[in-house]
Amino acid sequence: MYEVVRETVDFLKSKIHDVPEVGLILGSGLGGVTESFDDPVIVDYENIPNFPRSTVEGHPGKMVFGYFGGRSVVALSGRFHLYEGHPVSRVAFPVYVFKMLGVRGLIVTNAAGGINPKFKPGDIVFIKDVINLAFCNPLRGPNDERLGPRFPDMSTPTDRRWWERIREAAQAKRLEIKEGVYVWVRGPSYETPAEIAMMRKMGADLVGMSTVPEIIAASHVGIRTVAFSLVTNYASGIAENKLSQEEVIEVANRMKVRFTKVISMAVKTL
Repeated sequence: MYEVVRETVDFLKSKIHDVPEVGLILGSGLGGVTESFDDPVIVDYENIPNFPRSTVEGHPGKMVFGYFGGRSVVALSGRFHLYEGHPVSRVAFPVYVFKMLGVRGLIVTNAAGGINPKFKPGDIVFIKDVINLAFCNPLRGPNDERLGPRFPDMSTPTDRRWWERIREAAQAKRLEIKEGVYVWVRGPSYETPAEIAMMRKMGADLVGMSTVPEIIAASHVGIRTVAFSLVTNYASGIAENKLSQEEVIEVANRMKVRFTKVISMAVKTL
């Protein structure tokens, strides 16, 4: 895979003027963060060699370079999921591209269902740990030591020291960010009430169809990582309403300004 990543990176370097320090992966309806970038350079996924395509509403399918939070950044406005038919290694592919571009810190975001009854739509939650109920791993298969070790450590899937600086900055601005455990499922159907009850007993606070492959890949290549969920709906059985993608996008749009402030704090405190 090393040579494939290199080809993609060489193409992207021909389009930009500065090495990005921070990479952003923006989840469903959260691509609006890139509207706050200065001097943006936008590259459509379809024009990037070896790059997957995003096919889901709320995922525009663009890589955006620019300046944000006082740093040079690169963002995926739209990510990839198993349920679109991508192999899990392809879902994680952008992380390797980010690493070879020069990214030192990765911020992963998603729209998630709230399992913890204390969480409500609109809450922003730092992901302190993850549960892999998709039962697959982007590192399966031959390992290339040029990319990372055969058995990367996952005892701290997200960077606690970085998170402490973000939390202090948020408290100073009176912005509440909660903490929770995120469980990854394959999708695309939403979960049943019985499945959510099982996840709750396992210690999960949030559920979604993304994020964990990117966190695993970041651990593999040694990029410091923080991850945030925007709670866009109550998980199945927590409330009586039906679940829909339209609700996810509506809440994401409504919380865009607040969410962008949190991401800016994360960029500044790396």
